[in-house]
Amino acid sequence: MRLKDKVAIVTGAGGGFGEGIAKLFAEEGARVCVADIRSEHAERVAGEIGNNAVGAAGDVSTAAGIEAIVQACRDAFGDADIIVNNAGITHRNQPMLDVDEETFDKIYAVNVKAIYLMAKATVPALRAKGGGSIINVGSTAGLRPRPGLVWYNGSKGAANVISKAMALELAPDNIRVNAICPVMGETGMLEHFMGVPDTPENRARFIATIPLGRMSKPLDIARAALWLASEEADFITGIELPVDGGRCV
Repeated sequence: MRLKDKVAIVTGAGGGFGEGIAKLFAEEGARVCVADIRSEHAERVAGEIGNNAVGAAGDVSTAAGIEAIVQACRDAFGDADIIVNNAGITHRNQPMLDVDEETFDKIYAVNVKAIYLMAKATVPALRAKGGGSIINVGSTAGLRPRPGLVWYNGSKGAANVISKAMALELAPDNIRVNAICPVMGETGMLEHFMGVPDTPENRARFIATIPLGRMSKPLDIARAALWLASEEADFITGIELPVDGGRCV
């Protein structure tokens, strides 16, 4: 039980990578706040986990949404020891000038501003506890960008760099901050990343760019998050960890 007696908040946990992280954390002894903008999805995942989970609905791009998530965690289990900023969105793979301003603003609000808002809401409690772990789900898009995803690439580049800067500033408080950088995965955003229908032929084109020959899966990201959240990584902070099958080599 690598997370026994720990409390974790996982955003975007109503499906995909976040669901995988929440469930593995619970298996390893954590009490988990399953946060998602879609309340029914959050409740489904929390229900599947059982007594060690609570569902929380909230829009991570707003202070009110973050506060609702943090308060739901506090009411159920107390203040969190582990924060996983996993919620994210993208625009469809397309020429950069075809992305409208509203979409651009939403991407940066969810992928970047949410990290700021969550830090404002949780870092004081982490300091009071004597430390903790913050994990931001960045992307290989912020390390080795793909064409057609310019503004998404930029948002994940920001998440990656913010993670390193937070790690430096929060190290004296024993708060570790790391970024996980997944390669394209089998999630609900796959067609948006590809910009074409999700067919075996189109998948094969993208898989051909990944040396280990497959896309990432929720369990791949969950295992990386578990390690970073655990005492096994207590001397690890400020890294950008590619979970990418060799894509960024």
